Amino acid sequence: MPTTAVPTVNAQSQQASCWLALALTPGLGPTRVRKLIEHFGNPENVFRASLTELEATGMQSVSAQSLATGKSLELAQQQWAKAIEVGAKIITLGDPEYPLRLKEIYDPPVVLFVRGDVEILSRPGIAVVGTRHPTPYGTGMAERLSTDLVVHGLVIISGMARGVDSAAHRGTLAARGKTVAVFGTGIDVMYPKENTRLAEQILALGGALISEFPIGTFAAPQNFPIRNRIISGMSVGVLVVEAAEYSGTRITARCALEQNRDVYAVPGNVTNKGSWGPNTLIKQGAKLVATWEDVWEDLPADVQAALTPAANESSESQTASLFPDETISPHERRILSMLKPDESTHIDELVERLEPELSSSEIFAALFELELNGKVKQLPGKNFVKSF
Repeated sequence: MPTTAVPTVNAQSQQASCWLALALTPGLGPTRVRKLIEHFGNPENVFRASLTELEATGMQSVSAQSLATGKSLELAQQQWAKAIEVGAKIITLGDPEYPLRLKEIYDPPVVLFVRGDVEILSRPGIAVVGTRHPTPYGTGMAERLSTDLVVHGLVIISGMARGVDSAAHRGTLAARGKTVAVFGTGIDVMYPKENTRLAEQILALGGALISEFPIGTFAAPQNFPIRNRIISGMSVGVLVVEAAEYSGTRITARCALEQNRDVYAVPGNVTNKGSWGPNTLIKQGAKLVATWEDVWEDLPADVQAALTPAANESSESQTASLFPDETISPHERRILSMLKPDESTHIDELVERLEPELSSSEIFAALFELELNGKVKQLPGKNFVKSF
């Protein structure tokens, strides 16, 4: 068979081009690619093999044809060009920059398309995941726990989906921390569209956007469960905030267990279907999380030693918690006792129920103070929920 020249783009190594070509070959997944390389010794040798030699490995004929005819290498050349066009870097399984924790899992992606800071992919991180339809309590806990964890040196990893994922990214950005968003689409395809601004902020603050899918890949439903192994695989542990009985979050938690990662869960109201996931995980042995300390104290000693503790320990009094703050006024405490984190209460109901104890002006003043301090959130229509 005539030798096909291996394309190089912008001085990318021949080996990296071969890795990418293998990843783009129809019918080859990460596991088959690794077995091929073990058989032939290195990626380049795969492309020096004849059609007969390739077919003898037991691969599908469509895969062997693509490799032998140079079609896979052509696809790789096209992807290099597209990556440059969208400002992405391609990291292969053979690169020293490839995240070490991700390389440990059973089926690590052969290539990663990365926008942003590649270096943070190897830093200790916690995955924060959950439902696309969280309660105000779930959103608040995801945001605040992410804020607290990133302040203490961890990178927050999530999937950029609506709901808990987006809240985790926002909480990280609120602390001006680093977060990694793992796409279930091509790195150039924003899904959902409304997170375009969020992605820009992640990059602006030194975070990263990554995907194993080729540039231009649209939001196919089957891609999102596939990418979940990356979210868990890159992390030290996975924190589940809210998740229904049948959800992608369960897949991420299962991947974490299979990958020997720690699983953490925020307990929820047993009457809320979104609490089924974390509450069940806790019953099965996941670590119950009320504050960032619950995650921190479970981290391996070497990870703790590598992280920078918060410079201002006084911030601990403001960290996320399931328990009430004892420093607030009696009026504020009384109102907080009537509010729920997962169910809104209208101002008229508060006034009616508190009328014998407090005047309406006292209620308004207390709500105002609680809102300023972040303990209460006002929703449209003068409805209020407890933040923490």
